[in-house]
Amino acid sequence: MSEMKQIYRVEGFTCANCAGKFEQNVKTLPGVQDAKVNFGASKITVVGHATVEELEKAGAFENLKVYPEKRAEKHPETGREKQVSFFEKHHPLLYSGLLIALGAISIFINGEENLITALLFISSVLIGGFSLLKTGLNNLIRLDFDMRTLMTIAIFGATIIGEWAEAAVVVVLFAISEALERHSMDKARKSIKSLMEIAPNEATVYRNGKETVVPVEEVVIGDIMIVKPGQKVAMDGIVIKGSSSVNEAAITGESIPAAKQPGDEVFAGTLNEEGHLEVKVTKYVEDTTISKIIELVEEAQAERAPAQTFVDQFAKYYTPAIMAVAFLVAIVPPLLWGGDWMDWVYQGLSVLVVGCPCALVISTPISIVSAIGSAAKKGVLIKGGIYLEELGSLKAIAFDKTGTLTKGAPVVTDFIMLSDKIHEKEALSIACALEERSNHPIARAFVKKAEELGVEPLNHDIENFKAITGKGVQGTIAGTTYSIGSPVWFAGRVTEEIEKKVASLQNDGKTVILFGTEKEIYAIFAALDEVRHSSKEVVRKLHEMGIQKTLMLTGDNAKTAAAIGRAVGISEVKAELLPEEKLEHVKGLGKAYGKVAMVGDGVNDAPALAASTVGIAMGSAGSDTALETADVALMADDLGKLPFAIKLSRKTLAVIKANIAFALGVKLLALLLVVPGWLTLWIAIFSDMGATLLVSLNSMRLLRVKE
Repeated sequence: MSEMKQIYRVEGFTCANCAGKFEQNVKTLPGVQDAKVNFGASKITVVGHATVEELEKAGAFENLKVYPEKRAEKHPETGREKQVSFFEKHHPLLYSGLLIALGAISIFINGEENLITALLFISSVLIGGFSLLKTGLNNLIRLDFDMRTLMTIAIFGATIIGEWAEAAVVVVLFAISEALERHSMDKARKSIKSLMEIAPNEATVYRNGKETVVPVEEVVIGDIMIVKPGQKVAMDGIVIKGSSSVNEAAITGESIPAAKQPGDEVFAGTLNEEGHLEVKVTKYVEDTTISKIIELVEEAQAERAPAQTFVDQFAKYYTPAIMAVAFLVAIVPPLLWGGDWMDWVYQGLSVLVVGCPCALVISTPISIVSAIGSAAKKGVLIKGGIYLEELGSLKAIAFDKTGTLTKGAPVVTDFIMLSDKIHEKEALSIACALEERSNHPIARAFVKKAEELGVEPLNHDIENFKAITGKGVQGTIAGTTYSIGSPVWFAGRVTEEIEKKVASLQNDGKTVILFGTEKEIYAIFAALDEVRHSSKEVVRKLHEMGIQKTLMLTGDNAKTAAAIGRAVGISEVKAELLPEEKLEHVKGLGKAYGKVAMVGDGVNDAPALAASTVGIAMGSAGSDTALETADVALMADDLGKLPFAIKLSRKTLAVIKANIAFALGVKLLALLLVVPGWLTLWIAIFSDMGATLLVSLNSMRLLRVKE
């Protein structure tokens, strides 16, 4: 029997460290086998059984609120937060600040040593720092040293030596710092919250012969959904009646509306701009493309980037080290050089505060969440922090040809008959029948050509059908075996005259397909797959961005591939390749350049995509396979998103490095003030809060990276 898995949304996380504590607490609950917190998405996955009350009790130290996933979808976090006033959320902080103000007035009236002054500041510490001190003391008892432990020791120490005012200010400023952290993370998460709110909660469907509005959870596959002009599409489906322009920017990031006619696919969350559409529903609400995107983005935000793993490991040793330094600062000068104990204990407490790793710990996750959310809104799905980092360090990129550098919709441009043993329409009819049985894009071109010439589909049964990868297809019709495919496959039957015609067509960038029997070639077909308008510009931008090598991998013939390669400016072209040969070329590219990407359709190029550092799937909207298999999915059929993804990755890495350097630099400068004895609790807490604020603001710049 499989273990029960429950997903809950969580409100109230102030920091990644608190999320980790919550996870550990949940794991100790009686009915729980395992638990995993996704700090970026504010979610927890529980394996086993736990009630909401038990989970909230496990998060009581942080006053966390927990909601089942399904309920959260109907009433998002934002909905609950709107019902809670600023005063309700921050009243301890406000009361604490008021008491500090009264304490300052008391100093002016009664003096610093007055009992009323001391009581006002101590009350401020207890009210504003109750949650902090409770958690810090529990951590201290368990010898669990984190930022709250540091702050608790510093606050108690300052109170004991009579620095009540500074202890109170430390409490208030630390609370403000945590509130800023929470606000910054919430803003970074808004990109996902906005995605969650894109699709309507209700759909209009035909029920009992009339239009009925029902919740999307009640819509089933096969229902006929009505989408009127100006309405959003509520469910994924296929248009069965009507035509319109649909704005798919929410899914693909493409601002130009897509024309939709019967047979075309539409996605939940997209906007019907003008026509009246009837859509046959093809997916349940939890399986729609927008639901998949949200799920995958949230999972991606939970994946730790290498930089984040480094910071977490660093912080693990950094915090105890700071405590050791603070202890030495407090006792060494008085013991060795006769320094004043009160002065140096105060300096040691200041070291504890300045050493608080808030800014360092938040520096990476907020950057990753911001960048992945920003990319998703622009139609680029990045499956994890590791791939976000790897994109920026790519040295070489391999491209599939069909559907990637070209439009993937070839058109039969030439049809040359070579024999009078078979009629032109009969040849096209047989060729069309054979191609239709393959999954190759060229099959659609033959069907279209047959329709143009008024050729009816073949009625005969095809026996002994075979599809030979990289060569073509063959089958037996009425006792005769016909083949259609690459000129290489017909090598023994190609005359000098046919070879000249083939070479001429290939030099024009066309794909040549021969048709005939085991004895004779009956016809030459030539198809042209147009190069995407953006391909040349994209390749140029990639080279300008420092990509050292671009490689086109295709099963097409060398001359056609070379013509397309020249047209788009690719560094090198490898043609007439089988899937396993594409894989070998990608592996070779990896050995030569280290970090490589493969850009393909996510299905036919699966082995090569898997072998690359980053596998990038084109036009993944609606394709579950591409969404699941690729490391990065370009939702629109737009190669132009690739330079943006690399640019975003590099900016993210730069922001993370700047954040880490700044967080550590500010602390180092503040610690140097210990040498002349100038470090105070005021300077310490302001340096910590300032670093946290600036790191958060710097990270949120990633939400505004433009294409």
